[in-house]
Amino acid sequence: MAGKKTTSKPTRPAKSASSASKKAAEKQPADTHGKPDAAPGHDPAFPSLPTADLESLETISRNVMQSALKSQKLMADMMRRSLEGDPSLSPQADPLHASPELAKTWENVLADPELLLQAQSDLYRGYLDLWAGAAKKMMGEEARPAIEPEKGDKRWRAPEWTEHPMFDAMRQSYLLNQRFLLNLVNNAKGIDDETRRKVNFVTRQMIDAMSPTNFALTNPDVLKATFETKGENLSRGLMNLVNDLERGNGRLALTQTDMEGFEVGKDLAATPGDVIYRNRVMELIQYAPATETVRQRPILIAPPWINKFYIMDMRPQGSLIRWLTQQGFTVFLISWVNPDQSMKDATFEDYIREGLFQALDCVEQATGERQVDTIGYCIGGTMLGSALALMAAEKDDRIASATFFAAQLDFELAGELLVFIDEEWFKEISRLMDTQGGVLDGRTMADTFNMLRANDLVWSFVINNYLLGKTPQAFDLLYWNADQTRMPKTLHLYYLQKFYKQNALAKGELELGGHKLDLKKVTIPVFMQASKEDHIAPADSVYRSARLFGGKTQYMMAGSGHIAGVVNHPDANKYQHWINEALPESREDWLKAAKENPGSWWPHWKAWLVSMNDTQVDARKPGGDKLKPICPAPGEYVKVRS
Repeated sequence: MAGKKTTSKPTRPAKSASSASKKAAEKQPADTHGKPDAAPGHDPAFPSLPTADLESLETISRNVMQSALKSQKLMADMMRRSLEGDPSLSPQADPLHASPELAKTWENVLADPELLLQAQSDLYRGYLDLWAGAAKKMMGEEARPAIEPEKGDKRWRAPEWTEHPMFDAMRQSYLLNQRFLLNLVNNAKGIDDETRRKVNFVTRQMIDAMSPTNFALTNPDVLKATFETKGENLSRGLMNLVNDLERGNGRLALTQTDMEGFEVGKDLAATPGDVIYRNRVMELIQYAPATETVRQRPILIAPPWINKFYIMDMRPQGSLIRWLTQQGFTVFLISWVNPDQSMKDATFEDYIREGLFQALDCVEQATGERQVDTIGYCIGGTMLGSALALMAAEKDDRIASATFFAAQLDFELAGELLVFIDEEWFKEISRLMDTQGGVLDGRTMADTFNMLRANDLVWSFVINNYLLGKTPQAFDLLYWNADQTRMPKTLHLYYLQKFYKQNALAKGELELGGHKLDLKKVTIPVFMQASKEDHIAPADSVYRSARLFGGKTQYMMAGSGHIAGVVNHPDANKYQHWINEALPESREDWLKAAKENPGSWWPHWKAWLVSMNDTQVDARKPGGDKLKPICPAPGEYVKVRS
């Protein structure tokens, strides 16, 4: 009998354990948060993560193993291509070449005992507060956190980061260490601004990468998903990673949205109109009128060529272009080509003369109007400002007024993108363009801008796609963000060198067409829009740009950032804007007298345009009588994927 008992017990261990777990789970009530109660030995006052039985652990192991096996072929192919010298798989380990600056900064930090002592003292006090707060929480008492995340930091939205003692301590510890490292870097003595800017950027990139939210075992959302799906999230995530590597031909092409979820010309960029002219640089679109009469003076828009114009013509309910036509304006827009290798030698002056100047000729043919109001957005604004100075030198008066959306002409305070302007980065970007036949691919541009907001535009998708195993949803703004264009080598290097590195236009040193350009000779009315939280064209930088002109300039600051600060339809009732028609020496003085107004700034800008010319004429058909429409808007160039 004894022998039977000892041999019968081990025959079904998994079933017995599983049955016991199920019976125990049936007896346990849910906690106040609607989650399973804590495992034995845990204080039930704190939320806990679910536990896995043996069957679930076996399923998790099987899912991970299957995914690993499926990915072996891709990894082998990547290794083979790398050994064969495929340039697309040979990125520099340190593309910013920041190692010397990092070494110099930390040498200076370690040589400054006062700075080290102060930073360590602050860190120690922070940890004392953290431990004291954790002890109070363990006793069931309320405790103020030792440190809070920056406003807008979305990484800590899961309730466990504040309610569960382990995750709460982990979060605060990470934030304390982040503050400690950044304080050392930002307060290091004997470091020039360029070095400090680069070291701060690289340090932030490393800190962001090491966030506990980015690892499966330290992210409560991922742990819960792993238990609930029995590891299927990790299996799906690994396959998502494999798919992104395949899509990028071995280079990670992070998926941010469903790229099949929209169609340009149908869901986006759907305002009616026609392409009335096309050359190697651009297509010119004239939009159909939406009113019986229109303002006599047309509007010509020069968007950035670094991404596609339809950020101003997304959904109908938020489209700036559609709104302008509904307000009775005749609207023309330059749609830049998505250049291939044949365009590698195209220059900045080519884009001005074959793009903007040719568009002015076509507007006159289509409407009979010699003078137009112009708009330049971002880089398109930089080009427009340069063109205005060139036109002043050449006595060309076809532009009656200029509006700038989030555009810089003075790059002294150009923000975070100044990280990418030193000689080493120039060599690296030149190398990349040479390997791509003389153009910079759109993915490189997207990666650069994504790095500026890595937590929102990189790591959140790493977590969603690879750790949670989810498929990104269709989101129009992210679709546009991923639909990048290529950059011709000659044009792109000129732009970085002359504007970001040398600030030549603001200094009066830029030469085009045999003329040294002087913005003080531009005396037409100018409207400069800036956004309060813009990290691409900072509000201070735009303000400096506004003061370069020789005529009447109005500076206006909107709420939000580089995109939402510009594209803010009045019907949305979002954000705010500040108005002060004076232009004192500093933006601080301007702000003191500026009046804050709720909602969109578009009606104020419309009033500014109308105040200069409000003569009405009959609505115009695209092309008029002299230019025959080539194809419906949005044209063909905008549909070319990189």
